[in-house]
Amino acid sequence: MHMIDFARPIIGDEEKQAVLACLDSPQLVHGPRSIEFEENFTQFMGGGFSTSTSSATTALQLAYLTLGIGPGDEVIVPSLTHVATANAVLSVGAKPVFADINLHDGNISTEEIQKAISVNTKAICVVHYLGVPVAMDMVMQIAKDNNLFVVEDCALALGAGVDGTHVGLLGDFGAFSFYPAKHITTGEGGMLVSKDKNLIDESRKIKAFYYDKGVGDRKIPGLYDIVGFGLNLRMSEIAATLGIVQLTKISDFLKTRKNNFEVLAKTIGQSSYGALLPGNRAASESAYYCAAFVLKPEFSEKRNALALEMNKRGIGTSIYYPVALPLSTFYRSSKELSKTISYKNADTIANSNIALGVGPHIGNEEMCFVGESLISVLEEVL
Repeated sequence: MHMIDFARPIIGDEEKQAVLACLDSPQLVHGPRSIEFEENFTQFMGGGFSTSTSSATTALQLAYLTLGIGPGDEVIVPSLTHVATANAVLSVGAKPVFADINLHDGNISTEEIQKAISVNTKAICVVHYLGVPVAMDMVMQIAKDNNLFVVEDCALALGAGVDGTHVGLLGDFGAFSFYPAKHITTGEGGMLVSKDKNLIDESRKIKAFYYDKGVGDRKIPGLYDIVGFGLNLRMSEIAATLGIVQLTKISDFLKTRKNNFEVLAKTIGQSSYGALLPGNRAASESAYYCAAFVLKPEFSEKRNALALEMNKRGIGTSIYYPVALPLSTFYRSSKELSKTISYKNADTIANSNIALGVGPHIGNEEMCFVGESLISVLEEVL
């Protein structure tokens, strides 16, 4: 049986040859390929400044370290997101404070953001859920009114924008992921971006132990001083090499994702069992990471059976995300992090969504098959 994977990296001969050439070079870190990837990424973004990292998680961590966020500080994060979003806050000693989401699109609720602000709040972290941009005009106004930083978790949003500005350049920092399931891959890796050059310059120092001289700037090899607190959050040259080649294909990848989403939406049409979350919103451009079909509450207990039946038919699925993060075992069991407030919307989507791939590895006919299969399985299971 042919399997239509939920996600699959598209690695061709060009990537393979580029990596082999990199392996023949004497420098596998601190090298020119990372710089080239950063420059190309900035060009694709249409502005700002970029610095590569070992993952999107470390990019978020780096953002908070650069902004001086630490013990005693709070960062508001959405309740429906990957654990990395909140753990990056914990990693610098700060406290993630969860806010519920909008039921209609899965993005963080601006009303809930306002409720979550306290005297200890230092930043808001937004997640562009499934590649659909958050209402950033409202978020930025809240941040301005309360003197808060804004960090954008863009792990699922490469290619998304608002009014012509790429996500990641709307707040103070934006963090991107190049995990294999994402829009482009470096195997593992991330990128931190900002419209503020000074912030990125500071980030570059922190991500490489805060040496006073880079490898290429040392008149005597191995001679340097440590002039600030830093860690090793860098991207390797091998990963950057993959990124350089993958980035040349991103425009085609994004076009295919959008087309696949539209094919799926048209095929599924109206359903009495649930609906696809919207792929986009007004005045913005989505990255179309995947398509989430959300069951009506009365059918949510059948979500897992539905996914298993789709898998039996050779269709890969996923869940974004399987638990409202503040209700996960780790966060719920923490006296300091747990709260008794409701995350009703996040809990609803977590328990009732099934995610379908729309990546460029899926052709038109396959996409139609995915949609037709969902319709059939809904009838069979529900």
